[in-house]
Amino acid sequence: MGKEIRYQMARRAAREITPGMVVNLGIGIPTLVADYVPETVPVMFHAENGVLGTGPSPAAGKENPHLCNAGGFPITVARGASYFDSATAFAVIRRGKLDMTIMGALQVSESGDLANWIVPGKRVPGMGGAIELAEKAGKVVILMNHTDKEGNPKILRNCSLPLTAAGCVNMVITDMAVIEISPRGLILKEVFPPFTIEDVREKTEPDLITEYTVIAPQEGKL
Repeated sequence: MGKEIRYQMARRAAREITPGMVVNLGIGIPTLVADYVPETVPVMFHAENGVLGTGPSPAAGKENPHLCNAGGFPITVARGASYFDSATAFAVIRRGKLDMTIMGALQVSESGDLANWIVPGKRVPGMGGAIELAEKAGKVVILMNHTDKEGNPKILRNCSLPLTAAGCVNMVITDMAVIEISPRGLILKEVFPPFTIEDVREKTEPDLITEYTVIAPQEGKL
C-alpha cells in the first residue's frame, strides 16, 4: 500500500472524531490519524502503554526518545497530557471510558465480527489490547486493505480466521471505500477514486447497500 493511500485512509478516519472524544489509535495506519485532526478540535488520544494526550507524529529529528506509542513509534504529547502505568491504561479501556478505537484488521464479517490478532501457523506475541478495545470502546473503526495479497476479499460473510471479538465493528475504511456496518447490513457510504461501485462490490463478499458519495483524493499530509 502506497503512502498516499495510507494518508487518504487516515484523513478519512479523522473525520469520525468529534470534539471532546477520547480515542485510542492502534498500531500502523491508525497512528497517522492524529496528524489529520485540526488543532481546533479538542480530542485526547489514548495509548495502551500509558499516555493520555498523544499528539501528531514528531518532525524528523525532533523525536523524544522517552515518548512512544504502544507500537514503539515516536509521538508528541498535547498540553495537559498525562502518564500512567499499563494497568491504569487498560483500566481506562475496560471501564468503557474510550469513545472510539481505530485499529487494523485481517478480516471483518458482515455482522461486524473482527479478526485481527493471528494468522494460524504464524507466531505472535499475543492478542495485546485488541480484545478489550473491540469490546469496550464506544465505536470501533477499522482501517485496512480491502483485499489480501492474493486479491481476496477481507470483508466476508463470516471470518475464517480466529475472532478477536464478535459484532463489535461499526465502520470499515479501506483503500477502496467506506463501509458502515448496520442492522440493515453493509452500507457502502463512500468510494475512493479511481474505484467504482462495481469494483467495490466485486471485492466484497457480502452484498452491499449503496448510499454513497465519491470522495476526491487529496495529496500528502497536512
